[in-house]
Amino acid sequence: MVERRPLADIATHVLLIAGIALVGLPVWLAFVASTLSSEQVLEAPMSLLPGGHLAANYRSVLTEGSTPLRMLLVNSALSALIIATGKIVISVLSAFAVVYFRFPGRAPCFWLIFVTLMLPVEVRILPTFEVVARLGLLDSYAGLTVPLLASATATFLFRQFFLTVPEELAEAARIDGAGPMRFFWSILLPLARTQIAALFVILFIYGWNQYLWPLMVTTREDYYTAVIGIRRLMSGGDAATEWNLVMATVILAMLPPALVVVAMQKWFVRGLVESEK
Repeated sequence: MVERRPLADIATHVLLIAGIALVGLPVWLAFVASTLSSEQVLEAPMSLLPGGHLAANYRSVLTEGSTPLRMLLVNSALSALIIATGKIVISVLSAFAVVYFRFPGRAPCFWLIFVTLMLPVEVRILPTFEVVARLGLLDSYAGLTVPLLASATATFLFRQFFLTVPEELAEAARIDGAGPMRFFWSILLPLARTQIAALFVILFIYGWNQYLWPLMVTTREDYYTAVIGIRRLMSGGDAATEWNLVMATVILAMLPPALVVVAMQKWFVRGLVESEK
């Protein structure tokens, strides 16, 4: 029998409410600021209740300016989808090859992949930029995404999962006449669908939040992402920053990854739990 402790329950709920407040308050303040005029945002203290400029502010950032936010959101969504999908495809195939194929240098190949964890894009950004520039991929979706497609982390996670799959499954598939790719497509992928879903959520957010690399490889506003758009709205020098429009852009830029997390929450949690097993 589990003993109920009212004081412990109260303390737990207080901590949870405090945590929700710490996470939610900045988001609420950003939303409130996005509904105010530029003068109301600068008032001290700023109102904690939404204002009456919500429709005007959001319409302004979505449709006005040299590069409307709707175009930046499309660029971010395409880049994030390509990066997430590409990383998963490459990682699951490389993990499959490392686990189920016997070839000389298999272990060194895996460890070479694993060592690249110490070489994130920020460390190798200059040589990577030079390669992309020489290939003529600047100001293109290929330049935004191809250098970010490889993922040692995802390869390692898929390898660890494939090692838990009983060898009897592979032997039974071989006896039934299934080739390697049939075994991969019909057995391994269905077993790994929760891990794929969990990784997709993480990698989509990773691709969506990229700032430094898109800033390096884009000079045309047609290929700017939403994160770059937020920075460009923050004026420098003597120009006044319209913080209400900046906050409206922030809120809109937060929605797609939040929707992905909410839509795939069930698969995401199952993938993390099953990975631990």
